[in-house]
Order: sequence, then structure tokens, then C-alpha cells
Amino acid sequence: MTHDPSSPSAASWLTSEPSPQTHLAVVGFPLNRSLSPARCDLAPAAVRKALTKFSVFDCDNQVDLRLINSIDLGDVAELGATPEAEVQTTVEFFRRQQTATGVRVLLGGDNGIARLGVHSFGLPLNRVGLITFAPHHGVRELAGGLNNSNSVRALIRDGLRGTNIVQIGIQPFANLPEEALFARDSGLIIETAEEVFARGIEAIVARSLTRLASADAIYISFDLSVLDRSLAPACSGARPGGLSPWMLRKAARMCGAAPKVRALDLVEIDPTRDRDDVTAQSAATFLLAFASGVAARLKAF
Repeated sequence: MTHDPSSPSAASWLTSEPSPQTHLAVVGFPLNRSLSPARCDLAPAAVRKALTKFSVFDCDNQVDLRLINSIDLGDVAELGATPEAEVQTTVEFFRRQQTATGVRVLLGGDNGIARLGVHSFGLPLNRVGLITFAPHHGVRELAGGLNNSNSVRALIRDGLRGTNIVQIGIQPFANLPEEALFARDSGLIIETAEEVFARGIEAIVARSLTRLASADAIYISFDLSVLDRSLAPACSGARPGGLSPWMLRKAARMCGAAPKVRALDLVEIDPTRDRDDVTAQSAATFLLAFASGVAARLKAF
């Protein structure tokens, strides 16, 4: 996009100016506890920069994003020395910003952000639903400490019901047998990548949201490693045979429009591995599609 004032970019839509009513708040969480060497902490800036490449108009939804009040709250610079301190810092951050009632987007950072985001609702975890888009279950052992491979297991330990977790895009040869067994025994609802291809992303997302209809709030986690490896060079965990960006864009719009969805995260992007910013730009389109869904939600009332 050019800097023509008559053709604003999505970056200019995402302002830092407070509003009496914020519909969508974006905040960066440069958490980086990946098992593999990575610079996921650089991703929030990369996604924000990618927004300059896009407009504010969604032709599919006929939505001008300038109709909703958005704010960029910057990055949470100091999360704390321990995992529990990170949770407390996140809860207090959103309380201080008075965005507890708005929909939020968390820019990662690694997969550990999902635990912070779910806790940030301030709700009993047995009243929260979680939908992950990822090739991995995220349930590795906790004995070695929290990292990007066990955030789902940590949430189950914290009190999130396994039956309130839907995982979309799980791939073959991406998880250990012990992890698959834990996921099954914990009651996680698994929608594999093959099932997405067979049934269609819209049907899978609609079914997943319906399954979590009894939850008070739903958290969505987009691990961009769920994309096909050729389409996500910035994601070291991506595998051949993953999903396509258009699928996640459609899923993001559907999730944004769902009344009980209160947050989306975009994680596992290492800009130092990216090629022509293709992964960061995909993440930016998912943010914008989610915002378009939020706008559609608001139009329904």
C-alpha cells in the first residue's frame, strides 16, 4: 500500500489513541521460551509492519474496519521472572488498560502465550473454551518447566477441562504417541488436518464453536506452524501437508464473528527465518479477518 491519505493502510487503522469504547485491542507478547532456538520475540513488530501492505476493506464481508474502534496497546515488555508472575502481569495489564470487556488480539511470541491469554479472562478455567490451530497437541511433560510445547498441558493442570479444548489441524508424525494418548485420555477434541481437507474449514470451525457453546468465553490460538511448511518459512514447527492461508483467514473471520470469542493469539513466528515477509503478512491478514468478524458481530446488535 502507498501512503496516499485517501487510501489508508491497515496500519493506520490500528491506532494508539484511546476510545471511550474499544472494540478490539492489540497487544504484543514477545515471549520466547521455544525449545528450538528462535526469535519469536521479534514477531509483534514484524506483524505490525506487515499491516502496511493491506487496506482496511474486507470485500467478502463488505466491512470497512474503520467502523470499529481499535487500539494498539504496544508490547508487554516485562512479563515477570516466573510463569505465575507472567500470568499475574498479564491479568493486571488488561485490567489497567480497562480492555477487559473488549475483544483482544495477542501478538506472539511463542505458544506459551495461550496460557497467559486464557488466564487473562479472569474467569474460572472450567468456564473457558480453547480452540487451537496447530499441528502439535502442546501437551509435553511439565517436569522440565513451561515452554512452547506444553502450554495446553499446563492449562489442563491449571483447571481447564480437556473436553473444553478443540484442536484443529493436528498432523501425522508431529506428536509423540504419549502425547496423543494424553490428549485422548484428557478428552481433547481433535480435528486433524486431513479432516479439515475432507470436511472443509468452515464446517470444522462451525462444529468446534458449537461444541464450546456452554463456555462463558472462548480463546483462539493460531500457531502459524499449522500452515504448510512451504507457506510458512518463519515457523520451524511447520510440516508439509499443512493448512493454507485462505483457510485460516476464513477461520479467523468466523471466530471473530462468534459472540463468545474474546481473544485470538498469533504465535510461533520467527521473522529471522521468514522469506519476503510471507509468514508475517499471513499473520497480518488473519488479524484483519478476525477484526472483520468482530465488526460483523457488532453489526448484528
